[in-house]
Amino acid sequence: MAGSVKLLIRNTFFRVESLGDRLCGPELNPFHQLGALGWFFSWIVLGTGLYLFIPFETSVGGAWASVEYITVHQWWLGGIVRSLHRYGSDCMVAVMVIHLLREFAMDRYHGARWFAWITGVPLIWLILASGVTGYWLVWDELAQYLGVGTAEWLDWLGIFGQSIARNFLTRGSLTDRFFTLLIFIHIAVPLFLLFGMWIHILRVNHPAMTPPRKMRLWTTAMLLGLSLVFPAKSHPPADLGRASDVLNPDWFYMALYPAFDTWGPAVAWALALGLTAVIAIVPWVGRRRRAAAAVVQLSECSGCGHCAADCPFGAVVMRPRMDGLAHEKQAVMQPDLCTGCGICVGSCPSSTPFRKSKPLISGIELESLPVEALRDRVLAAAAPLTGPARLLVLGCDHGVDLKRFETPSVAALSLPCTGMLPPSFLDFILSRTGATGVVVTGCRGGECHHRLGPQWTDARIAAAREPHLPKRTDRDRLRVVWAAPTDPDPIAAAIAQLSEVKS
Repeated sequence: MAGSVKLLIRNTFFRVESLGDRLCGPELNPFHQLGALGWFFSWIVLGTGLYLFIPFETSVGGAWASVEYITVHQWWLGGIVRSLHRYGSDCMVAVMVIHLLREFAMDRYHGARWFAWITGVPLIWLILASGVTGYWLVWDELAQYLGVGTAEWLDWLGIFGQSIARNFLTRGSLTDRFFTLLIFIHIAVPLFLLFGMWIHILRVNHPAMTPPRKMRLWTTAMLLGLSLVFPAKSHPPADLGRASDVLNPDWFYMALYPAFDTWGPAVAWALALGLTAVIAIVPWVGRRRRAAAAVVQLSECSGCGHCAADCPFGAVVMRPRMDGLAHEKQAVMQPDLCTGCGICVGSCPSSTPFRKSKPLISGIELESLPVEALRDRVLAAAAPLTGPARLLVLGCDHGVDLKRFETPSVAALSLPCTGMLPPSFLDFILSRTGATGVVVTGCRGGECHHRLGPQWTDARIAAAREPHLPKRTDRDRLRVVWAAPTDPDPIAAAIAQLSEVKS
């Protein structure tokens, strides 16, 4: 049942992202830039927050008035900045939730990826704490509601020497020192959040921290439009002598407060902590067998560093040479960080099927699919092909099921990741196996299970990244198609096109 739900969510993402690709192109598809958008919104919130801090008065009597002044009397600048601060914060929550759900649906939390997943859990609490304390600073009726509710939440834990809620009981019970403390918390928590976000991507090589320029411009324009059409406004000023029944809460940050009002603090804490615990243990529930880490073969390693540069998770590092060979560096594998994608194999210059050494050994190998075994599989797949157009389709285990395309004239071979395929293999297939064409496919950019497979494959074929496709390769007989598992049609079209060209 759980697997069916996950599959439904995953396929829904694939279909929505296909629509996004058609509307704005893969590069500007927001679903492919969720992590980068999270960083972008955090900088917007930080920058606007610094501006709002300048006129803010940290006192019971001045907090609401200072915010109201820039909102109403300086609407053309301060009011817009406040609205950008509010909508940027909301967008951070939205991006965080979608990102978490998407990574879960795509199974990107097993094995070496547990670190990114588990370090993302505290970020949920830090983002929510940043937002709630920000609403407190306005000190309107909504802030009063949040202050009383949060104090009662914390009091229920019984970890403080005296009641916090007593500070919100009557007029005059709250002092200016409260706002001094609150502004300190509201500055400190976002700083911890930024530090946590940095830790979150520590084990990610080539992290996307900045969206494309066009996306930044369009996103900023969207936020400015929202700020002008629906400016952020305050409720009436807080009055601890009475409670307001009419509130307009921000559901991005305050979704649990109605549960607290209805069921009390015990149920609210159970919901909050229970959901946090469920998210935290996900990498260890239904654990699958971990793929064996790649292995460095020092006798064939020249210390070029391509594998370290291309590894999506920093599992390969370069160290001083230890075996006495005439190379300055050697590749060293960190097995705990390896996902078994094989992208490092595709980056190694010695991973070429044209080598005549026996056995054929690359500088870095997957135990489950050594380069020599890959060459043997290619030859075995191409050997029985018949007809005027004999095509080989090379894809990825996480993409479209390639068996659906197999015919007497079309053979398919699936790899752990398309990025594992050394470019020289394409030249080998077209020149040595009798195949008349090759289709290379796999996950779409932004959906790659191993993050960088399509990106590095495209760059190698375009001769923009080493090792690159030999110039002599007939590119008219080659098609590269990145497709979601729910969208096999582009691959079928590429196969049909190569068949027509040959016939």
